[in-house]
Amino acid sequence: MNKHFSVTVRVWRQAGPQEPGRMASYTVGDVSPDMSFLEMLDVLNDSLMKKGESPIAFESDCREGICGSCGLVINGDVHGPDEHSTVCQLYMRRFKDGDVITVEPWRVKSFPLLKDLAVDRSAFDRIMTAGGYISVNAGSAPDANSILVEKDKAEEAMDAAACIGCGACVAACPNGAAMLFTGAKISQLALLPQGGPERAARALGMVAAMDQEGFGNCTNEYECEAVCPKEVKVASIARMNREFLLANLFSKR
Repeated sequence: MNKHFSVTVRVWRQAGPQEPGRMASYTVGDVSPDMSFLEMLDVLNDSLMKKGESPIAFESDCREGICGSCGLVINGDVHGPDEHSTVCQLYMRRFKDGDVITVEPWRVKSFPLLKDLAVDRSAFDRIMTAGGYISVNAGSAPDANSILVEKDKAEEAMDAAACIGCGACVAACPNGAAMLFTGAKISQLALLPQGGPERAARALGMVAAMDQEGFGNCTNEYECEAVCPKEVKVASIARMNREFLLANLFSKR
C-alpha cells in the first residue's frame, strides 16, 4: 500500500491583472504518491472552497500531456522537475512528506497574468493567425501518396509539428523569446511541398507578429530546447531565420 503524506504548497495568489499579488502557503494532507500534481491542486481547491475561500485558478484541459494548457513553474523549474514533460504528467511520488513546493505562473511580459496561476497566451494565437496555416484552395483532399515527400523531410516536419504551444520555451528563456514556438510552426510547413506557395509570406508575417507581441530575441541559451515537452530542437529557429532572410531577400519592394 502506498503511504500517504502531506506537503506545504506556496502558491502565487493574485485576484486579477491589476491587483497586487502575494505568495500564500497551504498544507495539503493525505497526498497519494499516485496523484498527479494537478490532482493535488484539485484536492487543495476542494479544501479551500469548503472553507469559503477562493480556489486557485490554473489552466488544464486534456491532462494527458497533449494540449499544453498546464503551464506552471514548480520550485523554479518550468513544467516541474521531470525533463521534457508537462505539469499534468508530474506525479506526487517525486515529492516526499513535509516538502515545501513553490508554484508560480509563467512570468513573461507577453503572457499577461489573468488570475493566480493562469496567464493569457493568446499572443501565440495571433502569431499563428499571421501565417501558421495553408490557405491555398487545393480542392478536395488528394490521395495520401499523390504528393511525394522525402522521408527525412517528412520526419523533420512531424518533429516540428509536435509543438503543443504550451509556452514553456518562452517561460524558460531569459529573454522571453518565442522563437522556438514560431520556428516550429514555420518549419513544419516550410519542409513540406504544400507549404511552398505561401512560404515567404508566412515567414514575414509570423516573425513580424512575434516581434509585435513583444517577445525577446534568441541568444542561443538553449533553455527552450531543454524544457520543451515535445523535445523540439533549436534547429527550427535556424530554419526560421533562413526562411525570414530569404523572404526578405526575394520579396517585392
